[in-house]
Amino acid sequence: MSHNQFDKKSQAWSALFSEPMSDLVKRYTSSVFFDKRLWQADIAGSLAHADMLAAQKVISAEDLASIQKGMAQITAEIEAGQFEWKLDLEDVHLNIEARLTQLVGDAGKRLHTGRSRNDQVATDVRLWLRGEIDLIAGLLTDLQKALVDIAEQNVDVILPGFTHLQVAQPVSFGHHMLAYVEMFARDAERMADVRRRVNRLPLGAAALAGTSYPLDRERVARTLGMDEVCQNSLDAVSDRDFAIEFTAAASLAMVHISRFSEELILWMSQNFGFIKIADRFTTGSSIMPQKKNPDVPELARGKTGRVVGHLMGLITLMKGQPLAYNKDNQEDKEPLFDTVDTLKDTLRIFAEMVGGITVVPAAMEQAAARGYATATDLADYLVKKGLPFRDAHETVAHAVKAAQSHACDLSELPLSVLQGFHASIEKDVFDVMSLRGSLDARNTLGGTAPAQVKAQIARHRARLG
Repeated sequence: MSHNQFDKKSQAWSALFSEPMSDLVKRYTSSVFFDKRLWQADIAGSLAHADMLAAQKVISAEDLASIQKGMAQITAEIEAGQFEWKLDLEDVHLNIEARLTQLVGDAGKRLHTGRSRNDQVATDVRLWLRGEIDLIAGLLTDLQKALVDIAEQNVDVILPGFTHLQVAQPVSFGHHMLAYVEMFARDAERMADVRRRVNRLPLGAAALAGTSYPLDRERVARTLGMDEVCQNSLDAVSDRDFAIEFTAAASLAMVHISRFSEELILWMSQNFGFIKIADRFTTGSSIMPQKKNPDVPELARGKTGRVVGHLMGLITLMKGQPLAYNKDNQEDKEPLFDTVDTLKDTLRIFAEMVGGITVVPAAMEQAAARGYATATDLADYLVKKGLPFRDAHETVAHAVKAAQSHACDLSELPLSVLQGFHASIEKDVFDVMSLRGSLDARNTLGGTAPAQVKAQIARHRARLG
């Protein structure tokens, strides 16, 4: 065998096999062209493993120094775009190990003592995902801050609140934006929770049963900044719960993006006209010159299906697997990588797009007035005059019918007409039935009154820093 045990004529396991792998099978089973993004995690894991092997006297201090020097050169080559990724070497791990052996000889071959690609890849994916979760947490903070900013600018803007997409009650536009802040805050909580379970060390489980070498797994965990060590070697190499859990959290975040997208699409349509989105986030029509299409929100709504699909794919991937590691698990990376990329890109563009939203308060207020949004306020007014709520509800229904027949708002009905529905109605009813009065009246914790919205904005600002 040549000095490089991973040259083109051989694989890491080649001595057992009597014929070479076919080119089709090589391409089918290779992962190097997508898992090479794990290179930094792979090198970090290898250096921590080598440090521990030297501390445990499994390899010499000279071997450790050689490995560190070789890995520094490989890092420089990859960063400079000069590293040659080889399909024949199957994956990121063998590519890096083969180059290390080329550079430092036997020390490179000793690096793999006490580990398998099974625990190595599980470690690499966890290290990589941990870093991505930290980036996503920052992007979720940026998006929340952008929403808090637009909320603060529009605390007193009246938006028709909808249920069943029917005008229900007036709300502050700022209050509506803060609903999404709550959603993305929960997404950030979920990401932080997932991170705890991602940040556990499989390395040292070896192929599936542990190893006979005197490894100090806790040392490796400390070196890599991991919170815990996986406690069962079989589970350590075959667990992909963390990837599924992350993709579930990412799916929920994308669902929140998708709901927001749906509202932006509706609101900027001519039928609503509540907002305008900056031109850089829209496109024109190839045939209709008057069109301005909300491409970014629409595409984000579509990409939500893609991420939810990855979640279904990962769950299905795992559901039939016996313990321990199986080659099926190579299929965990592309959906996981694409989920991370999609979520990061979407959060980044949405934080910027929110800053480019122009609100049209007059259109919102007109829509709220058209929809008899203060009908509940009139019912509440009658309850305060002594009517049971169900009777008040019925009375207001008759008043709305009258307003509809006169093609006017409830607040535009003359006092004498309103008194015809109930004698206890007095002149102060018009304050109650105004959109502004309705907004101000909902001054309880979590309500839409501007005073409450301002208090929530202050809470979010303190939380987000």
